[in-house]
Amino acid sequence: MASLLRASGPFSNNNVRWYSWFTIAFNARFYYPILAILFLDLGLSLSQFVTLNAIWAVTIFLAEVPSGALADIIGRRKLLIAAAALMILEMGVLLLAPKDAGLWLFAFCAVNRVLSGLAEAAASGADEALAYDSLDNPSDWDDVLDVTMRWKSVAMVIAMITGALAYDAGHIGLDPDVAHRLPIAFCLLQAIAAFVISLKFQEIQTGDRKAGFKEVFQQTWIAARWVFTTKAAILIVIGGLLIDGVTRNFATINSEYYRLIALPTFTFGFIAAGTAMAGIFIPRLSKHLVRTFSPLINLSLTAGCSLLCLAGLAQTWNYWGVLPAIGTMAGLFHLGFLISRYLNDLASSRQRATVLSVKGLLFNIGYGTASLLFAATVAYQKDLLGGNDNVALTTTLKLQPLVFAVAFAGFVIVSKLLGMPQSTR
Repeated sequence: MASLLRASGPFSNNNVRWYSWFTIAFNARFYYPILAILFLDLGLSLSQFVTLNAIWAVTIFLAEVPSGALADIIGRRKLLIAAAALMILEMGVLLLAPKDAGLWLFAFCAVNRVLSGLAEAAASGADEALAYDSLDNPSDWDDVLDVTMRWKSVAMVIAMITGALAYDAGHIGLDPDVAHRLPIAFCLLQAIAAFVISLKFQEIQTGDRKAGFKEVFQQTWIAARWVFTTKAAILIVIGGLLIDGVTRNFATINSEYYRLIALPTFTFGFIAAGTAMAGIFIPRLSKHLVRTFSPLINLSLTAGCSLLCLAGLAQTWNYWGVLPAIGTMAGLFHLGFLISRYLNDLASSRQRATVLSVKGLLFNIGYGTASLLFAATVAYQKDLLGGNDNVALTTTLKLQPLVFAVAFAGFVIVSKLLGMPQSTR
């Protein structure tokens, strides 16, 4: 981890080093552990908050791939500057949002969610593509991911604990309205830092090509066709989205699960910090596995660990059920390492950001599908069992490992029949 601080090894390259700091500043946000109650305490209803999440998801869905194509056409640096600028606007709007102002408050928050979705889409793919293409030796990407993910996990631990404590500072005499804005103010400072960092990137493309609708569509079509017609790429994406979908779905409903296993609410932030701490150690293991085993074996090992964790969740152990919950979410760190390594190895420089954005779009579709299936099953079980929420959730958790096992077994069989490549290099 010291190599980033010393600017040694691959981090002696300015773009690679600034990529790591940009990723940390852009992603480790102080308001994450209190995001839902932040909006509710401003005066929104739960239905309005759900609507805002839908606005955010739709914005990312619509902007994800076009932004990647733009990055490949006009230059990745420009998209990263735009992402940081949008984050500054996003936090500024939320910081100024009037409390208990009805539709006026909702309008501010809706603008915030659109800006947030655009910022996420602009950064997605462009940051990795710029850093990867700046490397003299692509094999150094494993070390870059290892160090960057570990530092990001450290930053997440600090942000989770600090954000939650700052939000609750009203209990130590600070005006609650001021305390509730502190995590947003901290995020605004992060956004400014990310913007300053983005200006330090050096573009390695000409960045002067036309970027009209036709050019963006052509770039998107070429990259999407490459993903779907390149055997290694599409199999890696499908295997990854199967794991990602079920794992991210649990991350969405984990607070309901924690209540189900009788955990007090004040522990949720510490659990999130504990999960982030796992990310400090996982990348080192990921680097070893990715250099030792084939993509199919690594995806299968990841799926196997996820299956064990899902089976643990299904037991709904009081208190101890937090262990498989942390394991389930920590698996996202390892999966992120695998997919980044494999797809960056496979993609060509001219369409790297677009390919990564196509992957992001497919992963979001997989996540959305998994969430809808899970929600539909809970609703069905609730009707079947006479309206008992906890029993419906418990029953659905028990069905989840079986469905996941069948789906991933099908993926392994298809991969074997098609002859999934043993290496991406």
